[in-house]
Amino acid sequence: MHARSIDSLALDSYQRAARIILANHVVTRSYPDRIALPLIRRWATELREDLAELFGYRLEVTETTARLFPVLDQLDGGRPARTVAERVFDRRRYAYLALALAALGRAGDQITLSELAEQVGAYAEQVDGLELAPDRAGDRDAFVDAVGWLSARGAVTLADGDAGGWASDPEAGEALYDIDRSVVFALFRPPRALQHLHSVSGLLGDEATAADTRSPAAALAARRVRRALVEQPVVYAEDLEVAERTLLAQEKLVAEVELLTGLQGERRAEGVALIDSSGRLSDIRFPSTGTLAQVALLLAGEIADLVLDLDNPIARRPRPERPLTDLVEQLDSAIPSKTVFAPLSDTVDISAAQEDTEFEAEEPEIAEHPFVESSWIQETVRALTDRYGATFAAQWQADVPGLTAEVVSLLERLRLVVVVDGGLLILPVLARYRGAVVTVRTRAENELFVAPADVGDPVIADG
Repeated sequence: MHARSIDSLALDSYQRAARIILANHVVTRSYPDRIALPLIRRWATELREDLAELFGYRLEVTETTARLFPVLDQLDGGRPARTVAERVFDRRRYAYLALALAALGRAGDQITLSELAEQVGAYAEQVDGLELAPDRAGDRDAFVDAVGWLSARGAVTLADGDAGGWASDPEAGEALYDIDRSVVFALFRPPRALQHLHSVSGLLGDEATAADTRSPAAALAARRVRRALVEQPVVYAEDLEVAERTLLAQEKLVAEVELLTGLQGERRAEGVALIDSSGRLSDIRFPSTGTLAQVALLLAGEIADLVLDLDNPIARRPRPERPLTDLVEQLDSAIPSKTVFAPLSDTVDISAAQEDTEFEAEEPEIAEHPFVESSWIQETVRALTDRYGATFAAQWQADVPGLTAEVVSLLERLRLVVVVDGGLLILPVLARYRGAVVTVRTRAENELFVAPADVGDPVIADG
């Protein structure tokens, strides 16, 4: 592992490069910022070998792009693509994004937005249930969101005009884009030809050969645990196989990931979380600013107080089984079957792909977690709104049910809770946010103006 031999004065630079590529997977001259690509290029050789050794990932670095090819052990619906305005992509936007990449791959050096829309519309006609009609505002907005996602990553660069003007009136507005073909080709690089797959599960699995040929199963299990540490907010032991639980408990394995990323592992009996104080590896910063993050932290503190109240114990329940096949079936149902090339198609059975290990199988103990009813969550968020609502964003002040739903969704993405029928199961790591301290900044009587930093959110310190 190269990180062990890097001089201590340069190690921080190397760790920043590792965090950037692990967080973004595609780095260009402008994305996520202009210093990212030169930093990764500086450490390209060391990163390439360390990422392959620890995770089985493949890194390709060119003059204009850096592309990480991760290995997916499971499907994860918690990190969707988002628009520039932070709206989550829906199926239509994902479809337009894929078709726009196909069209840009066949285009020249420049293309107008209307020309790109025409080509994407022609491709969309070949997909059942999909259409791009420029005369419909909803279609135009979704298409512009997809192009905006590409523009943010440098695949296209606005040369003239305005995409918003075209979205408002395609007859009067227009936009001209320069195309960076190297970024276009770097963005879409699936591990297997999609036309050869009947199921999305064919994209899962370890592509690399285990480094330890004497014990390949143990080496692959170690890679899966390391991947979980950098891909998930929290790695709970109860979610792992017996062999992986043993590896997670080893100081050496967690220390390797800490050394590569520069993050600090927080160990508990229930699992391990890497604490990212840099904010360069996490796609969701928490605690953070903004109404949703602030209310989520407040709610987490209230839940922790409820759960830890020994005088009023609450009910406990096991986590429901949510097999991977549920999400697989949903995605597979959207695959246009006529696009599959049958002679070379294959179906991957995830359960059959599991290798035999040298560890004896054990019947895992079923853990139970505190259960909090939905009515209590709703009442608590309403009470928080009554107390601090004047500092909330205007859209949430009058929409407490919507605020509650978004806050619960955020806590679930952070793996602090599990949404079940009738309420929430509270996962162990939520306890680290107990005792949040709130200070609401107010304007003094002798102040005519309030500094920008003093307007808006309450100040919340993680206790």
